[in-house]
Amino acid sequence: MRALKSVNKYLWRYRWLLLTGILFVGLANVFQVYAPRYIGEMIDLVTVNFDAVVKQNDTKLADDVYRGVLISGLLFLGFTILRGIFMFFMRQTIIVMSRNIEYDQKNDLFRHYEQLTPAFFKKNNTGDLMSRVAEDVGRVRQYVGPALMYFMNLVFNFLFGIWMMLSINPTLTMYVLLPLPVLSLSIYYVNSIINKRSEAIQAQLSHLTSVAQESFSGIRVIQAYAREKTTALYFEKECDEYKQLSLGLARVDALFQPLMVLLIGLSVLLTIFVGGWQVMEGKLSTGDLAEFLFYVNMMTWPVTSLGWVVSIIQRAAASQKRIDEFLNTQPDVTATGFPHHTLKGAIVFEDVHFTYPDTGVKALQGVSFSILPGEKIAIVGKTGSGKTTIADLMYRLYDVSSGQIRMDGIPIDAFNLFDLRKGISAVPQDVFLFSDSIKNNIAFGNGKTDMATVQQYAAYASIHDEITHFREGYDTLVGERGVTLSGGQKQRISIARAFLKDAPVIILDDCLSAVDTNTEKRIMSNMRDYLDNKTAIFITHRIFSLISFDKIIVLDNHTVAEFGTHDELMDKRGLYYQMFESQRVESATS
Repeated sequence: MRALKSVNKYLWRYRWLLLTGILFVGLANVFQVYAPRYIGEMIDLVTVNFDAVVKQNDTKLADDVYRGVLISGLLFLGFTILRGIFMFFMRQTIIVMSRNIEYDQKNDLFRHYEQLTPAFFKKNNTGDLMSRVAEDVGRVRQYVGPALMYFMNLVFNFLFGIWMMLSINPTLTMYVLLPLPVLSLSIYYVNSIINKRSEAIQAQLSHLTSVAQESFSGIRVIQAYAREKTTALYFEKECDEYKQLSLGLARVDALFQPLMVLLIGLSVLLTIFVGGWQVMEGKLSTGDLAEFLFYVNMMTWPVTSLGWVVSIIQRAAASQKRIDEFLNTQPDVTATGFPHHTLKGAIVFEDVHFTYPDTGVKALQGVSFSILPGEKIAIVGKTGSGKTTIADLMYRLYDVSSGQIRMDGIPIDAFNLFDLRKGISAVPQDVFLFSDSIKNNIAFGNGKTDMATVQQYAAYASIHDEITHFREGYDTLVGERGVTLSGGQKQRISIARAFLKDAPVIILDDCLSAVDTNTEKRIMSNMRDYLDNKTAIFITHRIFSLISFDKIIVLDNHTVAEFGTHDELMDKRGLYYQMFESQRVESATS
């Protein structure tokens, strides 16, 4: 139960539903334990007066017996109906509570995922993340719902039942309870086995989900390399491992349930043997014995369900441990929350060093530069020189290892993360589109945008004409990660999305690598007017000619190798000059 302590806050949140549910469980069991008393009265009424009614033909006594049996029967029926009503309310409170907890826990876990940095998602598979939100939370719900309900039912049933049996015959009750120590030891032993196997099953299920998700995402590569059969065999092997683990747990459950039934059967046998002997000795009436048997049978399901409840609790404990593992993972990036500052676009890097925490790769070493509001900056350099890392640090996907970044003179780590990122539009190098319509993808940064505005910014990104030729136009669904579109189309939709956000700072990370030269010229021409009052940072391998950059930062070997205007850098005849000449020759050749 230690692993399930973190669920207590949800139980406290819905304490009134839980307490009401416990009340209904208690009332249902009160009516259940009192109902057999009327069965005992009917049997005693008939057996005691049988000779007088049948042999002596006492009609008055017969009428009294019939009346008594009818009243007891109606009371038994009434108590049974009331029990059924409260059982209905019991489920309507406790099961509803469990669904509310499932809803809250899934949302809490999802929101926590959103707070975590890219390093976390690099270390953990998407399938595993999904499995914890879906499968593990679902198993915890089984604990706070059915398991909790049936366990409370067992407790009330057992306490009330034992109390009623003791009131009938304490000696016979002691005989009935003899198998209990064996039951307790069996549960204790089986618990540890179920817990270990449940953890192994959940871990394998997460791995299986990851394999499936990765295979579906990379289906084009699998088909291109004709590896369908190999992939299917690997998936089959992992499925077989999951099956064997599940069968192992099923075998434990299969042994547990018959053991419960055997111990209950032993209690019934002792009741009949000892109780029958006491009836013959006149120490117990036939009705009392029948009532006693009712109580023993009444406890049969709750006690036999104990194995099932224990199995659910152990599986939930294993799942909650996996959920807490991620919930207890603290985000690498935190914020003190500078109160609602609107970015103007002044950016300063002071001796910034950065090493990726997940790989240990040094990306930046002593990078320093400054950007004034409204300036247009180009960051160029070879692959792996640290260009994208600078962008990631600006919207705080990571924190610097040392040094400082300031926005409008304020240390970047003092900003409220929401306000900081709201003030920056980004077109990342790895373009991502949601499995939604083109319109919704463009309007993602501002969901209330009307169609005319969406079309306007699509035209800025030189994608409007192509969209209108699609059968569904702007309502065209782009598929998972934009799979139905070309690389250039995805880039331009991403550019339109960034433009529409209309933030004071815009970062474009290699955003035109997949478009042809003519389209690039149109987009760059449109950008000149759009970027007039914005701080713009272009990260690229190529050097643009249509925009006059205020400054150009040349990165090499993870640090700033050159810094200045185009003319200044060309006069130096250094690294920038070499890159420019190389691209000019390549362009002329093509």
